[in-house]
Formats: sequence, structure tokens, C-alpha cells
Amino acid sequence: MSTSSPATAPQLGTELTLRGIVLGILITLVFTAANVYFGLKAGLTFATSIPAAVIAMALLRRAAGSSIGETNIVQTIASSAGTLSSIIFVLPGLVMIGWWTGFPYWMSATLCALGGVLGVMYSIPLRRALVTNSPLPYPEGVACAEVLKVGHATGGGEGSRQGLAAIVTGAVVSAGFSIAVAMQLFAANLAQYFRLPGQRSGATGYDLSFSFALLAVGHLVGLWVGVAILTGAAIAWLGFVPVLTQATDGPAEAVALAVWSRQVRFVGAGCIAVAAIWTLVKLAGPVIAGLHAAAMTARVRRAGRADTLPRNERDIPIGTVGLVTLACMLPIGIMLSRFASSAGLGDQLGLLVVGGLVYVFLMSFFVAAVCGYMAGLIGSSNSPLSGVGILVVIGASLLLALGVKPLLPAATGQALVAFALFVTAVVFAVATISNDNLQDLKTGQLVDATPWRQQVALIIGVVAGALVIPPVLDLLNRAYGFAGAPGVDPKTALGAPQAALISALAKGVIQGDLDWNLIGIGAAVGVACIIVDGMLKHATSGRAHLAPLAVGLGIYLPPSSTLMIVVGAVAGWAFERRAALKRDPEAARQLGVLMASGLIVGESLLGVLLAAIVVFSGQNTPLAVVGEGFATAAQWLGGLAFAGIGIGLYRGLLRKQP
Repeated sequence: MSTSSPATAPQLGTELTLRGIVLGILITLVFTAANVYFGLKAGLTFATSIPAAVIAMALLRRAAGSSIGETNIVQTIASSAGTLSSIIFVLPGLVMIGWWTGFPYWMSATLCALGGVLGVMYSIPLRRALVTNSPLPYPEGVACAEVLKVGHATGGGEGSRQGLAAIVTGAVVSAGFSIAVAMQLFAANLAQYFRLPGQRSGATGYDLSFSFALLAVGHLVGLWVGVAILTGAAIAWLGFVPVLTQATDGPAEAVALAVWSRQVRFVGAGCIAVAAIWTLVKLAGPVIAGLHAAAMTARVRRAGRADTLPRNERDIPIGTVGLVTLACMLPIGIMLSRFASSAGLGDQLGLLVVGGLVYVFLMSFFVAAVCGYMAGLIGSSNSPLSGVGILVVIGASLLLALGVKPLLPAATGQALVAFALFVTAVVFAVATISNDNLQDLKTGQLVDATPWRQQVALIIGVVAGALVIPPVLDLLNRAYGFAGAPGVDPKTALGAPQAALISALAKGVIQGDLDWNLIGIGAAVGVACIIVDGMLKHATSGRAHLAPLAVGLGIYLPPSSTLMIVVGAVAGWAFERRAALKRDPEAARQLGVLMASGLIVGESLLGVLLAAIVVFSGQNTPLAVVGEGFATAAQWLGGLAFAGIGIGLYRGLLRKQP
């Protein structure tokens, strides 16, 4: 990333190597653990391709035969950590409804692995439509390709060192701040809930989390996504929450949070669902074109002319894709059968298994297309996984409520809710990986990589990630628990907002008590956002926009997650304006991206470590060195330290670039 010496374009070199695979797996294990914790805490996960690429370049820089192709494979494997871990948006729901008390290892790991492999398979026929012949920007894929090119170009070594230093600095700072919070020297947030002026006034409030990881997420998603999230938060907390709490007595905080969690979040669900459906409508043409192109390639292979295909256009053959897909369906069917039998649904076992397989097979392709498109449009970190999960669980729950529930005793209602969540988890695993695979393939296209090798690499990463997700989930469940789960302390529980919402939707649809009016209002908000988004893009030639999905996220994520993301989006925008004045603006901007990635990784890994300390110590705050009497001072110290460190980090990055 430095321009201090001339650089020449790197050669692809050897791609699949044993050391590259091993390094990619090790990075995957670490980043998966970090993403699981951060996703449960904040409702968001982060893309790991860029930090993985920088780490790989730094470690392999002096190794014999190191090449851009090998590093690309490392980041492809490691990128699964930023995506497969999104299964936490569904799987904890089985604990929240009291069906599971923990996460059965082999069932959970197999579910993640099979769904992830299906995600790779489903995204292969979409590559030409959504990557090769598409104007989609793929922000993270393009950024990762630039990092690889500069890091492997002659004279690019200094850039790699600066990039690694930015990641390490961010990780150390965020981890250090988290330790101070765990010691209770710094407060974790600044929150206040209150009644608005006037007779029969409603309640509202704010919660600004002192989280460098959330600040970094805001930096990565950008200003306009931050504006959309702020718009959603304003709709929720300046609109719906005050209105719906006007006739409710009680403490402002308890009243506001209860109305938001039980009512307003479903408005956000409706908004997100509409945004996902709108994406599906826009995708029809590109998906059909991609399938046609895959069929033409298969015809060339069958004619014995596979060697005429350019190397950088060779995917895993479509015939193999079909066989692997069918091979995955068999164990998925076995899992569905065992789950249904253990849940007391054996009377309709055949209908549940066959219906579940058909639903997984068809819905998985649609979500692969939606997630691939949105990853290309706004990046993997901000893709519509939440919206897709909402659509999938509502669809599965409706089918069970209409087609299976009348055939079973009334007492099986909770079992049907659990079965709906289990089926949704399989489809969601497909969504997470298809969301990531196309982003990786865009990076590969830009560095002239071989698609089938990347697809094999991602399968390896999927299996590695699937092995580590269940024990991390178990550790966090034992340490903190999930909000709403039986017997869990709400003060220390991880929010797991998507899992809470998706499980609530499943219960509401199957038990027949879902307030569809709230979903409808949210859908209307989503339609309005789509219209406003189109008008903004037209009026500003695409410079400004209001992403409907991000508005929906702003409505249903807690303010402790959204407000600091907005701050981060503004901070990132200000940093990039200053970076644009530098001699090499792109290098300066990329340092900001890498530092933000480090901030997320550091805080998340420290959170996993703290969870282990909580579990083994048996104390909720084992590192605390002061008591509750220090709370006011801790809030001032925390706020001032957070602001000062944040400003110092950005200024330090700008000083590194002339």
C-alpha cells in the first residue's frame, strides 16, 4: 500500500498449496470464534477476507514460492469465518425457546457443514451472471483484490507491513479497552431512557455503546448505510416507541424496551422482508442468464472440449455440482427425520422430511441468488442475511401451520416451532456461504485466479468453521446465556437479536398469535424506503441512497448496536475525506479498512476469552477491581477515553501517509 517505490503487477503463481490451506484453516478458526461472539452481541458479523489477506501476505512474504494465487486461496478459506458464523442468527433460537439447553456438537456441526457446502454449490451457476457479466461493485471483493495486488507487487512489501501494523494496532486497542470495561474502570455504554414532555407522554431513550468494534462496523459500511440505519432507529425510537408507550405506566426504560422488543421489532421485520423480496424481483433476469451460461459450459465439457475454456472461467463442473447437491440432501433428510422423531412428530414423519427437503432444495437457491446479489451491491458485511432469515422462517412456519399442524395434536405446537427453526438453520447456512462465495470469486476474477480452486478452498473453510462454531456457542451460552432463554439473567445475557426475532416469528406464525398488522406496517415502511431510495439515486446520479434493508436493521436492532455504528459511519466518512487529500488516497483509505477490521477482531476475541474466564471462574464479573460506587466516574472515564483513543487512531493513520 505504499507508493515509495515502483511496483510491477504480480504473477498468479501456484494457488492450492498445503501451507496455504493450513494457514487459511488456522485463520478461519480464530476469526470464526470472534465472529460468533460479535454476532451474538451486536447482531452483525464482519467480513474477514481483507484482514486474512494481509495476515497471509505478512507471514508468507519471505516464504519460497509465495504468490498472489496462494494468498488468494488463504483469504478464500478464511473468509468462511465471516459468513458461516452467521448461523448464529438462527441456531440460538432453539435454546431461546427452551427446546435445546446447549448445542449438540455433531448435529450442529453437520448442519453448518452441509448447508455451507450447498451454499458453494448453489453459487457456482450464479458466477457468470452476478460476477463476470455484472456491473455490481462488490466493494469488499474489489478492496481485497487491491490489497493482494499491491502486497504482491514488486516494491509492495512496505504496504503489507503497514497493513499488518494497522490490524494489530486496532486489535490491541479494542482488546485493551474491553479489558478496562471488564475491570469496570470504564463504563460499557452511555444510556438514558425518559418520558417525552406532555400529558400521557410516551417513553424513549438512547444507548450509545463504547464499542470500538461497532465503531469499526460503521466505518466499513459507509456513510449512506449509516444514514439509513439512523433513519430506522429514528423511526423506531422517535416514532413507534413513544406512540405505543403513551398509555403505559411504569419506568421509562422498562416500558420502552418492552414495547420495542414485543412490537416495534416486528415492524422492522416487515421492512426487511420487503427489501429481500424486492431484491428477488430484480434478480430474475441475471439468474436465468447465469443458469443458461452454466448449461452452455457443461455442453462444451461433454463435447470433450473443456481445455478450450479459459482457465479463469473454469468452475467445478455443473454435473459435479448436481451430484454434490444430491449427496448433501441425503444426510440433511436423515437429520430432519431424527429431529422430527425426537420432537414427537413421528406421526407425520414422511410429510415433514419430504416437505423439508423440497423446501431446503428450492428456497436455498433463491436465498443464494438474493445474498449473492446483495453482497455484490453493498458487501458481505451488510448483506440481507437477516431479511432472508425472516422470509425463510415465515415461509417454513406458514407451511407447517397450514399443512402439518392440523394433522397433529395441539400439544405439538412447540415441536413444530423447533422444526421450523431447524429447517431455517439449514437454509440459512446456504445463504451465508453463497453470500461470501461470489465476493471471493470477484476477488479471484480481478487477480486472474481459477474459480474451481477457490470453490474447493471455500469448502475446506466451511468444514473448518463448522467444527469450531458449536463449542464456541456452548461456551458463550454457559457464560452469558441468550436473552429470553429460560433461567437466563437478562443483565448479562447476549442479545442475539436476529435469533430472538426469528424464533418469535416462528412461534407467532405456528401458534397463530403473530400480529400481522405490525408486519404490514413494516412492509409499508419498506415500500416507502424503496421509493425514496430510487428517488435519491435518480436525483444524485447514484451518489446518495437509502438502503431499505439498513432502515429495517435500524428499526429492529437495539440502540446499543445501531447508534455507535452511525457514529462510526460518520467517522469513516470524515477520515476518507481527509485521506482523499493524500498522495495515495486509496492506500490511506485501505489502512482505515484494515484498522477497522483489527478493531473488530480484537474486541471479539477478547469477548470469547472473557466468556471462558466467566465459565471457569463461576463469577459474572471476574475481572472487576472496583464496585458499583465507581459507576459515574467510569462513565466519564470511558466516554473520554473512547473519544480520545478513536481520534488518536485516525490521526495516526493519516500521519502514516504523506
